[in-house]
Amino acid sequence: MSKTPEDVLKMIKDEDIQIIDLKFVDMPGIWQHCSFYQDQIDESSFTDGVAFDGSSIRGWKAINESDMSMVPDANTAWIDPFYQEKTLSLVCSIKEPRTGEWYSRDPRSIAQKALDYLSATGIGDTAFFGPEAEFFVFDDVRFDQTENKGYYYVDSVEGRWNSGREEAGGNLGYKPGYKQGYFPVAPTDTLQDMRTEMLLTMAACGVPIEKHHHEVATGGQNELGVRFATLVESADFLMTYKYVVKNVAKKYGRSATFMPKPLFNDNGSGMHTHQSIWKGGEPLFWGDGYANLSQMALHYIGGLIKHAPALLAFTNPSINSYKRLVPGFEAPVNLAYSQGNRSASIRIPLSGGNPKAKRLEFRCPDATANPYLAFAAMLCAGLDGIKNEIDPGNSLDVDIYDLTPEELSKIPSTPGSLEDALESLQNDYKFLTDTGVFTEDFVENWISFKLDNEINPMRLRPHPYEFSLYYDC
Repeated sequence: MSKTPEDVLKMIKDEDIQIIDLKFVDMPGIWQHCSFYQDQIDESSFTDGVAFDGSSIRGWKAINESDMSMVPDANTAWIDPFYQEKTLSLVCSIKEPRTGEWYSRDPRSIAQKALDYLSATGIGDTAFFGPEAEFFVFDDVRFDQTENKGYYYVDSVEGRWNSGREEAGGNLGYKPGYKQGYFPVAPTDTLQDMRTEMLLTMAACGVPIEKHHHEVATGGQNELGVRFATLVESADFLMTYKYVVKNVAKKYGRSATFMPKPLFNDNGSGMHTHQSIWKGGEPLFWGDGYANLSQMALHYIGGLIKHAPALLAFTNPSINSYKRLVPGFEAPVNLAYSQGNRSASIRIPLSGGNPKAKRLEFRCPDATANPYLAFAAMLCAGLDGIKNEIDPGNSLDVDIYDLTPEELSKIPSTPGSLEDALESLQNDYKFLTDTGVFTEDFVENWISFKLDNEINPMRLRPHPYEFSLYYDC
Protein backbone atom coordinates (compact mmCIF):
# COMPACT_ATOMS: atom_id res chain seq x y z
CA MET A 1 0.00 0.00 0.00
CA SER A 2 1.31 3.45 -0.94
CA LYS A 3 2.58 5.70 1.82
CA THR A 4 2.36 9.49 1.91
CA PRO A 5 4.80 11.87 3.60
CA GLU A 6 2.11 12.38 6.25
CA ASP A 7 2.07 8.62 6.88
CA VAL A 8 5.83 8.57 7.37
CA LEU A 9 5.86 11.58 9.68
CA LYS A 10 3.05 10.02 11.73
CA MET A 11 5.02 6.77 11.94
CA ILE A 12 8.08 8.68 13.19
CA LYS A 13 5.99 10.33 15.89
CA ASP A 14 3.88 7.30 16.91
CA GLU A 15 6.88 4.95 17.16
CA ASP A 16 9.16 7.56 18.72
CA ILE A 17 11.78 7.16 15.98
CA GLN A 18 14.64 9.57 16.56
CA ILE A 19 17.00 8.68 13.70
CA ILE A 20 16.05 8.79 10.01
CA ASP A 21 18.57 7.20 7.62
CA LEU A 22 18.46 8.60 4.07
CA LYS A 23 19.95 6.24 1.48
CA PHE A 24 20.76 6.92 -2.18
CA VAL A 25 22.65 5.01 -4.84
CA ASP A 26 25.90 6.22 -6.38
CA MET A 27 26.76 5.79 -10.04
CA PRO A 28 28.42 2.33 -9.74
CA GLY A 29 25.40 1.05 -7.76
CA ILE A 30 26.42 1.16 -4.09
CA TRP A 31 24.14 2.62 -1.42
CA GLN A 32 25.40 5.71 0.39
CA HIS A 33 23.66 7.12 3.48
CA CYS A 34 23.43 9.90 6.01
CA SER A 35 21.44 9.74 9.27
CA PHE A 36 19.42 12.69 10.56
CA TYR A 37 17.79 13.51 13.88
CA GLN A 38 14.02 13.32 13.52
CA ASP A 39 13.38 17.09 13.72
CA GLN A 40 15.44 17.57 10.54
CA ILE A 41 12.80 15.76 8.45
CA ASP A 42 9.47 17.46 7.74
CA GLU A 43 6.91 17.51 4.96
CA SER A 44 9.05 19.78 2.78
CA SER A 45 11.84 17.18 2.86
CA PHE A 46 9.73 14.98 0.57
CA THR A 47 9.54 17.68 -2.12
CA ASP A 48 12.55 19.97 -1.72
CA GLY A 49 14.90 17.36 -0.28
CA VAL A 50 17.64 17.48 2.32
CA ALA A 51 20.89 19.22 1.35
CA PHE A 52 24.25 17.41 1.20
CA ASP A 53 27.67 17.68 -0.43
CA GLY A 54 27.79 15.63 -3.62
CA SER A 55 31.40 16.35 -4.55
CA SER A 56 32.76 13.15 -2.97
CA ILE A 57 30.25 10.77 -4.58
CA ARG A 58 31.86 8.68 -7.32
CA GLY A 59 31.16 9.96 -10.82
CA TRP A 60 29.12 12.97 -9.65
CA LYS A 61 29.75 16.64 -8.96
CA ALA A 62 32.94 18.66 -9.03
CA ILE A 63 33.89 20.41 -5.80
CA ASN A 64 32.90 23.82 -7.23
CA GLU A 65 29.30 22.66 -7.86
CA SER A 66 28.78 20.27 -4.99
CA ASP A 67 25.41 21.25 -3.49
CA MET A 68 22.72 18.59 -3.98
CA SER A 69 19.47 17.46 -2.33
CA MET A 70 18.30 14.00 -1.26
CA VAL A 71 14.54 13.65 -1.80
CA PRO A 72 13.13 10.68 0.15
CA ASP A 73 10.40 8.49 -1.34
CA ALA A 74 7.74 7.86 1.31
CA ASN A 75 6.92 4.45 -0.24
CA THR A 76 10.38 3.14 0.68
CA ALA A 77 10.05 3.56 4.45
CA TRP A 78 11.10 0.63 6.66
CA ILE A 79 12.72 0.13 10.03
CA ASP A 80 16.38 -0.81 9.56
CA PRO A 81 16.87 -4.19 11.31
CA PHE A 82 20.63 -3.82 11.78
CA TYR A 83 20.88 -0.79 14.07
CA GLN A 84 20.68 -0.77 17.86
CA GLU A 85 18.65 2.47 17.92
CA LYS A 86 15.31 2.26 16.10
CA THR A 87 16.11 3.86 12.72
CA LEU A 88 13.77 4.61 9.84
CA SER A 89 15.24 3.98 6.38
CA LEU A 90 14.14 6.01 3.34
CA VAL A 91 15.48 5.69 -0.20
CA CYS A 92 16.07 8.96 -2.05
CA SER A 93 16.36 10.40 -5.52
CA ILE A 94 18.65 13.37 -6.12
CA LYS A 95 17.70 16.93 -7.10
CA GLU A 96 19.66 19.97 -8.19
CA PRO A 97 18.72 22.39 -5.39
CA ARG A 98 19.24 25.55 -7.45
CA THR A 99 17.08 24.47 -10.40
CA GLY A 100 14.72 21.99 -8.75
CA GLU A 101 15.46 19.54 -11.59
CA TRP A 102 16.23 15.87 -11.02
CA TYR A 103 19.97 15.31 -11.27
CA SER A 104 20.87 13.84 -14.69
CA ARG A 105 23.53 11.54 -13.21
CA ASP A 106 21.29 10.15 -10.46
CA PRO A 107 20.56 6.50 -11.34
CA ARG A 108 17.19 6.42 -9.56
CA SER A 109 16.02 9.52 -11.45
CA ILE A 110 17.14 7.90 -14.72
CA ALA A 111 15.04 4.83 -13.89
CA GLN A 112 11.99 7.02 -13.31
CA LYS A 113 12.61 8.78 -16.64
CA ALA A 114 12.54 5.37 -18.34
CA LEU A 115 9.04 4.78 -16.97
CA ASP A 116 7.97 8.28 -18.03
CA TYR A 117 9.29 7.56 -21.52
CA LEU A 118 7.32 4.30 -21.68
CA SER A 119 4.12 6.17 -20.89
CA ALA A 120 4.98 8.92 -23.41
CA THR A 121 5.34 6.39 -26.23
CA GLY A 122 1.80 5.12 -25.66
CA ILE A 123 3.10 1.56 -25.94
CA GLY A 124 2.42 0.79 -22.29
CA ASP A 125 2.12 2.35 -18.87
CA THR A 126 3.86 -0.19 -16.63
CA ALA A 127 7.12 -2.14 -16.89
CA PHE A 128 7.58 -5.05 -14.53
CA PHE A 129 11.05 -6.36 -13.64
CA GLY A 130 12.01 -9.40 -11.59
CA PRO A 131 15.77 -9.92 -10.99
CA GLU A 132 17.19 -13.21 -9.68
CA ALA A 133 20.45 -12.24 -8.01
CA GLU A 134 22.80 -15.07 -6.97
CA PHE A 135 25.55 -14.70 -4.40
CA PHE A 136 28.27 -16.59 -2.50
CA VAL A 137 28.70 -16.79 1.27
CA PHE A 138 32.30 -17.31 2.41
CA ASP A 139 33.76 -18.05 5.83
CA ASP A 140 37.05 -16.28 5.11
CA VAL A 141 37.94 -13.62 2.54
CA ARG A 142 41.37 -12.06 2.10
CA PHE A 143 42.84 -10.12 -0.81
CA ASP A 144 45.60 -7.61 -1.37
CA GLN A 145 47.43 -5.84 -4.18
CA THR A 146 50.67 -3.94 -3.59
CA GLU A 147 53.75 -3.18 -5.66
CA ASN A 148 55.31 -6.57 -4.91
CA LYS A 149 52.37 -8.89 -4.34
CA GLY A 150 48.83 -9.59 -5.43
CA TYR A 151 46.51 -12.37 -4.32
CA TYR A 152 43.04 -13.36 -3.21
CA TYR A 153 41.91 -16.13 -0.88
CA VAL A 154 38.33 -17.21 -0.22
CA ASP A 155 37.17 -20.20 1.77
CA SER A 156 33.96 -21.94 2.78
CA VAL A 157 33.25 -24.98 4.92
CA GLU A 158 31.13 -26.12 1.97
CA GLY A 159 33.99 -25.88 -0.53
CA ARG A 160 34.71 -29.18 -2.25
CA TRP A 161 38.40 -28.28 -2.07
CA ASN A 162 38.09 -28.82 1.70
CA SER A 163 37.06 -32.47 1.47
CA GLY A 164 40.49 -33.49 2.84
CA ARG A 165 41.05 -30.63 5.26
CA GLU A 166 41.57 -31.24 8.97
CA GLU A 167 38.73 -29.40 10.73
CA ALA A 168 37.90 -28.73 14.37
CA GLY A 169 35.98 -31.76 15.68
CA GLY A 170 36.89 -33.70 12.54
CA ASN A 171 35.97 -33.20 8.91
CA LEU A 172 32.40 -34.43 8.54
CA GLY A 173 32.35 -34.41 4.76
CA TYR A 174 29.14 -33.40 3.00
CA LYS A 175 30.88 -30.87 0.74
CA PRO A 176 28.85 -30.11 -2.43
CA GLY A 177 30.65 -31.30 -5.55
CA TYR A 178 31.73 -28.90 -8.27
CA LYS A 179 28.58 -27.86 -10.19
CA GLN A 180 26.55 -30.12 -7.87
CA GLY A 181 25.28 -27.59 -5.34
CA TYR A 182 21.76 -27.19 -6.71
CA PHE A 183 19.03 -27.98 -4.15
CA PRO A 184 20.90 -30.32 -1.73
CA VAL A 185 19.32 -30.85 1.69
CA ALA A 186 21.11 -30.65 5.04
CA PRO A 187 23.72 -31.55 6.12
CA THR A 188 25.23 -30.78 2.70
CA ASP A 189 23.37 -27.48 2.65
CA THR A 190 24.70 -25.69 5.73
CA LEU A 191 23.13 -22.31 4.98
CA GLN A 192 19.40 -23.00 5.37
CA ASP A 193 18.91 -21.04 8.60
CA MET A 194 20.94 -18.09 7.37
CA ARG A 195 18.98 -17.87 4.10
CA THR A 196 15.69 -18.12 5.99
CA GLU A 197 16.72 -15.21 8.19
CA MET A 198 17.77 -13.25 5.10
CA LEU A 199 14.43 -13.89 3.40
CA LEU A 200 12.28 -13.03 6.43
CA THR A 201 14.36 -9.93 7.16
CA MET A 202 13.79 -8.74 3.60
CA ALA A 203 10.06 -9.24 4.09
CA ALA A 204 10.19 -7.10 7.24
CA CYS A 205 11.84 -4.41 5.09
CA GLY A 206 8.94 -4.48 2.62
CA VAL A 207 10.42 -6.72 -0.06
CA PRO A 208 7.84 -9.19 -1.49
CA ILE A 209 9.45 -12.61 -0.96
CA GLU A 210 8.93 -16.05 -2.51
CA LYS A 211 11.60 -18.67 -1.74
CA HIS A 212 15.27 -19.42 -1.16
CA HIS A 213 17.65 -22.23 -2.10
CA HIS A 214 21.25 -23.34 -2.55
CA GLU A 215 22.71 -22.70 -5.99
CA VAL A 216 24.86 -24.78 -8.36
CA ALA A 217 28.42 -23.95 -7.31
CA THR A 218 30.27 -25.47 -4.39
CA GLY A 219 31.56 -23.11 -1.73
CA GLY A 220 28.27 -21.55 -0.61
CA GLN A 221 26.37 -20.21 -3.63
CA ASN A 222 22.77 -19.15 -2.94
CA GLU A 223 19.70 -17.39 -4.28
CA LEU A 224 16.70 -15.73 -2.62
CA GLY A 225 13.53 -15.39 -4.67
CA VAL A 226 11.55 -12.13 -4.64
CA ARG A 227 8.42 -11.18 -6.56
CA PHE A 228 8.48 -8.92 -9.60
CA ALA A 229 7.62 -5.23 -9.21
CA THR A 230 7.54 -2.08 -11.27
CA LEU A 231 10.92 -0.89 -12.57
CA VAL A 232 11.89 1.59 -9.84
CA GLU A 233 10.35 -0.53 -7.07
CA SER A 234 12.22 -3.59 -8.28
CA ALA A 235 15.53 -1.72 -8.26
CA ASP A 236 14.78 -0.45 -4.73
CA PHE A 237 14.00 -4.02 -3.64
CA LEU A 238 17.24 -5.33 -5.16
CA MET A 239 19.27 -2.75 -3.24
CA THR A 240 17.49 -3.86 -0.05
CA TYR A 241 18.14 -7.51 -1.01
CA LYS A 242 21.89 -6.93 -1.24
CA TYR A 243 21.95 -4.86 1.95
CA VAL A 244 20.10 -7.53 3.94
CA VAL A 245 22.13 -10.45 2.53
CA LYS A 246 25.46 -8.82 3.39
CA ASN A 247 24.42 -7.75 6.87
CA VAL A 248 22.77 -11.04 7.87
CA ALA A 249 25.87 -12.92 6.64
CA LYS A 250 28.04 -10.63 8.79
CA LYS A 251 25.79 -11.37 11.78
CA TYR A 252 26.64 -15.07 11.27
CA GLY A 253 30.37 -14.28 11.11
CA ARG A 254 30.45 -14.77 7.34
CA SER A 255 30.81 -12.63 4.24
CA ALA A 256 28.47 -12.46 1.23
CA THR A 257 29.48 -11.30 -2.24
CA PHE A 258 27.56 -10.70 -5.48
CA MET A 259 30.81 -10.80 -7.46
CA PRO A 260 30.00 -12.73 -10.68
CA LYS A 261 33.01 -15.06 -10.69
CA PRO A 262 34.81 -15.38 -7.35
CA LEU A 263 35.71 -19.06 -7.95
CA PHE A 264 37.71 -20.61 -10.77
CA ASN A 265 36.23 -23.56 -12.65
CA ASP A 266 32.71 -23.53 -11.20
CA ASN A 267 29.49 -21.64 -11.92
CA GLY A 268 29.38 -17.89 -11.46
CA SER A 269 26.62 -15.70 -10.05
CA GLY A 270 24.21 -14.06 -12.46
CA MET A 271 21.11 -11.93 -12.20
CA HIS A 272 18.58 -13.30 -14.66
CA THR A 273 16.08 -10.48 -15.15
CA HIS A 274 12.42 -11.15 -15.98
CA GLN A 275 10.55 -8.33 -17.69
CA SER A 276 7.21 -7.46 -19.29
CA ILE A 277 5.16 -4.45 -20.34
CA TRP A 278 1.53 -3.83 -19.41
CA LYS A 279 -1.09 -1.21 -20.32
CA GLY A 280 -4.33 -0.45 -18.54
CA GLY A 281 -3.83 -3.45 -16.28
CA GLU A 282 -3.45 -5.85 -19.21
CA PRO A 283 -0.28 -7.81 -20.13
CA LEU A 284 1.08 -7.03 -23.61
CA PHE A 285 3.57 -9.88 -24.04
CA TRP A 286 0.96 -12.67 -24.37
CA GLY A 287 0.03 -13.71 -27.90
CA ASP A 288 -0.14 -16.44 -30.50
CA GLY A 289 3.49 -16.35 -31.60
CA TYR A 290 6.47 -18.45 -30.56
CA ALA A 291 6.04 -19.71 -26.96
CA ASN A 292 2.77 -17.72 -26.74
CA LEU A 293 4.57 -14.43 -27.22
CA SER A 294 2.92 -11.43 -28.82
CA GLN A 295 4.48 -9.70 -31.83
CA MET A 296 5.28 -6.82 -29.48
CA ALA A 297 7.21 -9.15 -27.21
CA LEU A 298 9.19 -10.55 -30.14
CA HIS A 299 10.09 -7.04 -31.25
CA TYR A 300 11.12 -6.23 -27.67
CA ILE A 301 13.42 -9.27 -27.83
CA GLY A 302 14.74 -7.98 -31.14
CA GLY A 303 15.70 -4.72 -29.46
CA LEU A 304 17.49 -6.51 -26.62
CA ILE A 305 19.46 -8.70 -29.03
CA LYS A 306 20.38 -5.83 -31.37
CA HIS A 307 21.63 -3.60 -28.57
CA ALA A 308 22.98 -6.32 -26.26
CA PRO A 309 26.69 -5.62 -26.88
CA ALA A 310 26.18 -2.00 -25.75
CA LEU A 311 23.60 -2.95 -23.14
CA LEU A 312 26.09 -5.17 -21.32
CA ALA A 313 28.14 -2.08 -20.44
CA PHE A 314 25.34 -1.44 -17.90
CA THR A 315 24.02 -4.93 -17.16
CA ASN A 316 27.49 -6.51 -16.81
CA PRO A 317 29.63 -3.52 -15.87
CA SER A 318 32.65 -5.16 -14.21
CA ILE A 319 35.81 -6.77 -15.53
CA ASN A 320 34.88 -9.84 -13.49
CA SER A 321 31.50 -10.05 -15.27
CA TYR A 322 33.19 -11.50 -18.34
CA LYS A 323 34.86 -14.29 -16.37
CA ARG A 324 31.28 -15.61 -15.97
CA LEU A 325 30.18 -15.10 -19.58
CA VAL A 326 32.12 -18.01 -21.06
CA PRO A 327 30.74 -21.23 -22.60
CA GLY A 328 30.36 -24.35 -20.49
CA PHE A 329 28.92 -23.01 -17.21
CA GLU A 330 25.25 -22.50 -18.19
CA ALA A 331 26.48 -19.09 -19.30
CA PRO A 332 24.06 -17.14 -21.53
CA VAL A 333 26.63 -16.11 -24.11
CA ASN A 334 24.54 -16.63 -27.25
CA LEU A 335 22.52 -13.61 -28.37
CA ALA A 336 19.37 -15.52 -29.23
CA TYR A 337 16.09 -16.51 -27.58
CA SER A 338 14.63 -19.87 -26.61
CA GLN A 339 11.94 -21.54 -24.51
CA GLY A 340 14.36 -23.74 -22.61
CA ASN A 341 17.94 -23.34 -23.82
CA ARG A 342 19.84 -21.80 -20.91
CA SER A 343 22.83 -20.93 -23.05
CA ALA A 344 20.61 -18.46 -24.94
CA SER A 345 20.70 -14.91 -23.62
CA ILE A 346 16.90 -14.70 -23.56
CA ARG A 347 14.68 -17.46 -22.20
CA ILE A 348 10.89 -17.59 -22.34
CA PRO A 349 9.75 -19.08 -19.00
CA LEU A 350 6.70 -21.28 -18.75
CA SER A 351 3.56 -19.31 -17.91
CA GLY A 352 1.08 -22.15 -17.46
CA GLY A 353 -1.31 -20.63 -19.99
CA ASN A 354 -1.65 -17.53 -17.83
CA PRO A 355 -1.33 -14.33 -19.92
CA LYS A 356 -0.38 -12.34 -16.81
CA ALA A 357 2.65 -14.59 -16.25
CA LYS A 358 3.98 -14.20 -19.80
CA ARG A 359 7.37 -12.55 -19.70
CA LEU A 360 10.90 -12.90 -21.00
CA GLU A 361 14.07 -13.51 -19.01
CA PHE A 362 17.26 -11.71 -20.03
CA ARG A 363 19.94 -13.99 -18.61
CA CYS A 364 23.12 -11.98 -19.23
CA PRO A 365 23.04 -9.50 -16.32
CA ASP A 366 24.82 -9.90 -13.00
CA ALA A 367 24.47 -8.10 -9.70
CA THR A 368 27.51 -5.86 -10.14
CA ALA A 369 25.03 -3.84 -12.21
CA ASN A 370 23.47 -0.69 -10.85
CA PRO A 371 19.86 -1.95 -11.08
CA TYR A 372 18.35 1.45 -11.86
CA LEU A 373 20.64 1.89 -14.86
CA ALA A 374 20.45 -1.74 -16.00
CA PHE A 375 16.64 -1.91 -15.91
CA ALA A 376 16.27 1.49 -17.58
CA ALA A 377 18.72 0.51 -20.34
CA MET A 378 16.96 -2.83 -20.94
CA LEU A 379 13.60 -1.09 -21.21
CA CYS A 380 15.02 1.46 -23.68
CA ALA A 381 16.49 -1.34 -25.82
CA GLY A 382 13.22 -3.28 -25.81
CA LEU A 383 11.14 -0.20 -26.65
CA ASP A 384 13.51 0.59 -29.53
CA GLY A 385 12.80 -2.93 -30.81
CA ILE A 386 9.04 -2.35 -30.58
CA LYS A 387 9.13 1.09 -32.22
CA ASN A 388 11.33 -0.10 -35.10
CA GLU A 389 9.77 -3.60 -35.35
CA ILE A 390 13.15 -5.30 -35.02
CA ASP A 391 13.03 -8.96 -36.03
CA PRO A 392 14.74 -11.14 -33.38
CA GLY A 393 15.45 -13.90 -35.92
CA ASN A 394 14.83 -17.58 -35.32
CA SER A 395 14.71 -19.10 -31.85
CA LEU A 396 17.65 -21.20 -30.62
CA ASP A 397 16.05 -24.49 -29.57
CA VAL A 398 18.93 -26.88 -30.24
CA ASP A 399 21.71 -27.99 -27.93
CA ILE A 400 24.43 -25.47 -28.60
CA TYR A 401 27.09 -28.18 -28.16
CA ASP A 402 25.61 -30.17 -31.04
CA LEU A 403 26.17 -27.35 -33.54
CA THR A 404 29.01 -27.40 -36.04
CA PRO A 405 31.59 -24.60 -35.90
CA GLU A 406 30.02 -23.16 -39.07
CA GLU A 407 26.52 -23.15 -37.51
CA LEU A 408 27.83 -21.71 -34.27
CA SER A 409 29.62 -18.88 -36.08
CA LYS A 410 26.26 -17.58 -37.32
CA ILE A 411 25.00 -16.98 -33.76
CA PRO A 412 26.15 -13.64 -32.35
CA SER A 413 27.61 -13.74 -28.86
CA THR A 414 28.12 -11.44 -25.92
CA PRO A 415 31.20 -9.19 -25.74
CA GLY A 416 34.32 -10.89 -24.46
CA SER A 417 35.33 -8.15 -22.04
CA LEU A 418 34.14 -4.99 -20.35
CA GLU A 419 36.34 -3.02 -22.71
CA ASP A 420 34.52 -4.58 -25.70
CA ALA A 421 31.15 -3.73 -24.14
CA LEU A 422 32.19 -0.11 -23.52
CA GLU A 423 33.38 0.17 -27.11
CA SER A 424 29.99 -1.16 -28.26
CA LEU A 425 28.26 1.43 -26.07
CA GLN A 426 30.43 4.16 -27.57
CA ASN A 427 29.20 3.09 -31.02
CA ASP A 428 25.56 2.40 -30.06
CA TYR A 429 23.97 4.67 -27.45
CA LYS A 430 21.28 6.57 -29.37
CA PHE A 431 18.64 4.08 -28.20
CA LEU A 432 19.37 5.44 -24.71
CA THR A 433 19.81 9.16 -25.42
CA ASP A 434 17.21 9.72 -28.14
CA THR A 435 14.60 8.76 -25.55
CA GLY A 436 15.71 11.50 -23.15
CA VAL A 437 16.21 8.83 -20.47
CA PHE A 438 20.02 8.95 -20.55
CA THR A 439 22.04 12.02 -21.50
CA GLU A 440 25.14 11.93 -23.67
CA ASP A 441 26.98 13.41 -20.69
CA PHE A 442 25.98 10.42 -18.59
CA VAL A 443 27.06 7.87 -21.21
CA GLU A 444 30.40 9.60 -21.77
CA ASN A 445 30.96 9.91 -18.03
CA TRP A 446 30.12 6.22 -17.52
CA ILE A 447 32.63 5.12 -20.16
CA SER A 448 35.35 7.41 -18.79
CA PHE A 449 34.71 6.27 -15.22
CA LYS A 450 35.02 2.61 -16.16
CA LEU A 451 38.20 3.18 -18.18
CA ASP A 452 39.88 5.35 -15.56
CA ASN A 453 38.88 3.40 -12.44
CA GLU A 454 38.75 -0.24 -13.58
CA ILE A 455 40.19 -1.09 -17.00
CA ASN A 456 43.33 1.05 -16.96
CA PRO A 457 44.28 0.20 -13.33
CA MET A 458 43.88 -3.50 -14.15
CA ARG A 459 46.17 -3.13 -17.16
CA LEU A 460 48.96 -1.86 -14.93
CA ARG A 461 48.94 -4.79 -12.51
CA PRO A 462 50.42 -8.24 -13.14
CA HIS A 463 48.06 -11.13 -12.49
CA PRO A 464 49.19 -13.97 -10.18
CA TYR A 465 48.67 -16.54 -12.94
CA GLU A 466 51.09 -14.66 -15.18
CA PHE A 467 53.88 -15.83 -12.87
CA SER A 468 52.91 -19.45 -13.58
CA LEU A 469 52.95 -18.75 -17.30
CA TYR A 470 55.95 -16.52 -17.73
CA TYR A 471 58.31 -16.43 -14.73
CA ASP A 472 60.80 -18.88 -16.23
CA CYS A 473 60.65 -17.44 -19.75
